[in-house]
Amino acid sequence: MPTLITSPHTKQKIDFLPLEGTDYIEFYVGNAKQAAHYYQSAFGFQPLAYAGPETGLREKVSYVLRQNKLTFVFTTALHTGNAVAEHVYLHGDGVKAICLRVDDAAASWEETTQRGANSYFEPRKLRDEYGEIILSGIHLYGETVHLFIERKNYDGVFMPGFRKWETMYQSSPTGLMYVDHCVANVGWNQMERWVEFYEEVMGFRNILSFDDNDISTEYSALMSKVMSNGNGYVKFPINEPAEGKKKSQVEEYLDFYNGEGVQHIAMATDNIVETVTALQNRGIEFLKVPTSYYDELKSRVGHIDEGTEALKALGILVDRDDEGYLLQIFTKPVEDRPTLFFEIIQRKGAKSFGKGNFKALFEAIEREQAARGNL
Repeated sequence: MPTLITSPHTKQKIDFLPLEGTDYIEFYVGNAKQAAHYYQSAFGFQPLAYAGPETGLREKVSYVLRQNKLTFVFTTALHTGNAVAEHVYLHGDGVKAICLRVDDAAASWEETTQRGANSYFEPRKLRDEYGEIILSGIHLYGETVHLFIERKNYDGVFMPGFRKWETMYQSSPTGLMYVDHCVANVGWNQMERWVEFYEEVMGFRNILSFDDNDISTEYSALMSKVMSNGNGYVKFPINEPAEGKKKSQVEEYLDFYNGEGVQHIAMATDNIVETVTALQNRGIEFLKVPTSYYDELKSRVGHIDEGTEALKALGILVDRDDEGYLLQIFTKPVEDRPTLFFEIIQRKGAKSFGKGNFKALFEAIEREQAARGNL
């Protein structure tokens, strides 16, 4: 069983880093215009804002898309020899920044850097006719960063330096609501280091732990710990490889990403059957488990509102904990490198992460690894 842990380091009466949730996630990509169109057409995101040479940027462009409370930013370099271009050359398309909304971005930077975080940049104010935003940032695993953003005095479309992005093409939404969690892949024996970072530097607590007995197949294994902030709005599972007969999914990621980074983003929906149907109709490919998974589904998880045949047809997985159940499904990697993918999740009371699905899911991942020649 997963281990429930209460860290002695985070038993504090005052949350020194109160978070309001995930504000946006920024991806560094090779072609932001094409990436933005893909996320519009395939995932149903809507155009929101743009920054580039027309708004005064000379080295990069950024497209901002939104669907409900999910905001993605896609940034690409206009020239070589800069941080964006080097990131894409090394990693391919991937997550650079997880931006967290706070009431005080300066205080958030001060609290975390005083506790040992390496500064990405000090608090800075961005102003235009719509008000001001304050941003700051700290380094994480690999080249990933956390940004803290303070929006309380801003009424513009996204932030200063961006203009409203209007396009003739308008795709329909697919029911994606918000970021449920973001999962990190870190190197051998690095999980505890980053668990301690989130505990000591950011005031998170370790709410679930999975070892190689929980997350393993005949061939591969990994270890994982789930970190959550005080109000539970922000959760970051952290994975590291474990010894197995063959290469694990975490090792494959580390090899192709050339380092540590964000493995997948879980996006919540209120109706997973409708959302996954829409995504499949738009060309999103999902991992599939054997149909035998559904033979004993009801006896394993008990009563659920959804029909088994509909879940079986789509490949949606189900798991239950003491507080309810969840439904989840995972895309195949969305890059040519087998790195970043997405999870679609619907929670009906459950606060866990699908432990009962691990074996079926990991075997599905291994089939994909074997097809790529990377198992």
